[in-house]
Amino acid sequence: MQDVLASIPRPKNEPVWTYAPGSAERKALKQTLGRMSSETIELPLVVGGKEIKTGIVREVRAPHRQALLLARCHEGGAKEADQAVEAALGAWRDWSRTPFAMRAAVFLKAADLLATKYRPILNAATMLGQSKTAHQAEIDAACELIDFFRFNVERARRIYLEQPESTSGTWNFEEARPLEGFVFAATPFNFTAIAGNLPTAPALMGNTVVWKPAQAAVYSAHFIMQLLAEAGLPAGVINMVHGSPSVIADVVTSRSELAGIHFTGSTDVFRGLCKTVGDRIGSYRNFPRLVGETGGKDFVFAHPSADLDALAVALVRGAFEYQGQKCSAASRLYVPASLYPALKERLVGLISQIRMGDVVDFRHFMGAVIDRRAFDKISAYLELARTDASCSIVTGGQASDEAGFFVQPTLVETTDPLHRLMREEIFGPVLTMWTYADDDYERALELCDTSTPYALTGAFFARDRAAIAHAAARLRYAAGNFYINDKPTGAVVGQQPFGGARASGTNDKAGSVLNLSRWVSPRIVKENFTPPTELSYPFMGEE
Repeated sequence: MQDVLASIPRPKNEPVWTYAPGSAERKALKQTLGRMSSETIELPLVVGGKEIKTGIVREVRAPHRQALLLARCHEGGAKEADQAVEAALGAWRDWSRTPFAMRAAVFLKAADLLATKYRPILNAATMLGQSKTAHQAEIDAACELIDFFRFNVERARRIYLEQPESTSGTWNFEEARPLEGFVFAATPFNFTAIAGNLPTAPALMGNTVVWKPAQAAVYSAHFIMQLLAEAGLPAGVINMVHGSPSVIADVVTSRSELAGIHFTGSTDVFRGLCKTVGDRIGSYRNFPRLVGETGGKDFVFAHPSADLDALAVALVRGAFEYQGQKCSAASRLYVPASLYPALKERLVGLISQIRMGDVVDFRHFMGAVIDRRAFDKISAYLELARTDASCSIVTGGQASDEAGFFVQPTLVETTDPLHRLMREEIFGPVLTMWTYADDDYERALELCDTSTPYALTGAFFARDRAAIAHAAARLRYAAGNFYINDKPTGAVVGQQPFGGARASGTNDKAGSVLNLSRWVSPRIVKENFTPPTELSYPFMGEE
């Protein structure tokens, strides 16, 4: 095909299916859940388009039903990581020269496949492997990933359309070249959409990728690779490796061809990657691009004029949907003393309505936390809340690992706004509340801004427009995504590009031009149609 800049279908956000009783999509999802629950599959590495089964396997079980063995994942090591790098480098020559229209077609087809054939498959894999409810899986594994594929194509086209000016007798143009080398994508367990976007966004721009999915999300990652292969992604463009994160990271960061890292995960891990790259900076052919979305300690700040019912629902949804395992989850609450009694009553009432259990039962609002490590970490914070004199558990506070890793939705109140529960990322269903005196409002805003190192998401609730304007200015750098009278979770691709700064990442806004531009290395070309043929300039002439 000719190298044309084809028009792109205008992207629209994928409609969210309801899975209401009696609906066709509910029946299809239930059937897929039943089939996949009855099978135990193997999860190979995929390198250069070929499956690699190392024979070193790790069991993959459902977090909410540990007796359910979903898969056996083959683990690789340094050898397989190095093979993945070589496969990416081998595919780079052809893929980096593939016209944009041809690259875009792969991901537009992937979006259509996911909207139809793969929708129940990837939703079921996310429910079973990551313990998401049907709704949480639908908005993540289906809708958000479809949106990433479609909106990224349209946003990428904007980059190619951005061209410099030309004067008479010259022609200037910009070539958005892929990076020279390979990109390492390290993805988290909590969003299947992020796992799909981090390797595919650089690939759309002509890069080739080594992809390391989170060990707790290898089940859904397996089906993402199947989806991309069926959509026509050439072998070697994205290479998926399983195994020790530290071993794989050491291999990729030791290669001179490392061109970039696309990361979502913990702040400490990203800092470690940055430090390693910094220590090895003299060994790379280029300066690697480092793009990271990391931790959060996300706030909800209530003004005395806040709507109590809207505030209470936003808190319960924002704190406890997907068991609080969202980097954007509401985790600390600042409430004025004038609202405290009524808000506390509403919160306790709403939390008491939450049903928790196996996500295959669609009546449940919450499933299990992801694994033993998360369960133990959250349980330690619950113990802290029980034993610290400055804290009291309002409701919840219990955890059980008898059948799965279940932690009750928990509301804690503290008298100390600098308590660990108000500063540290818990990544679980724990919301800590501090009450401020109404006349101490400015100090409360100051604490909200400065008491944690993070700046990912935050929400401000008020009906007073002057208060909203003041808080938006006062908390300008406290969150990369700031919500007014809404929960701090649920960013939609194309509507609220997502990312934060400070200890929450590089704020490159996934799903936007800002992110995609990190995966190109522009070349400016000037052609002179009338080049000078004499050395002297007019000013040099005699009087």
